[in-house]
Amino acid sequence: MAGAAMGAAWIHRVNDPGVLCPFRAITGIPCPMCGGTTVFIELGSGHVAQAPLANPVAFVGAIGLAVAPLGAGSRWWALQPRTRAWVLGTALVGSELWQLVRLGLLRV
Repeated sequence: MAGAAMGAAWIHRVNDPGVLCPFRAITGIPCPMCGGTTVFIELGSGHVAQAPLANPVAFVGAIGLAVAPLGAGSRWWALQPRTRAWVLGTALVGSELWQLVRLGLLRV
């Protein structure tokens, strides 16, 4: 994951591709996972404090994937399916609200 993040940061620094999300490029509205690529670019660039600001849900998800092989994944799967669905649904709604505020489409 670290190598992929550093590679993405290097590619982005050399040739900024702009908005990668087709949904956002067409509609101008971010999806709940908008900023996910930016999380990895910030981490790969060594800007650890900036990474969660792009998308806290993607940041936590990346950490979860990184530590899952160490045993943390079994705790997630031990939850009831309904509980996992509520956690994921709440995270996606919160992420969408975060993106709308972050990109200035929703004023708080």
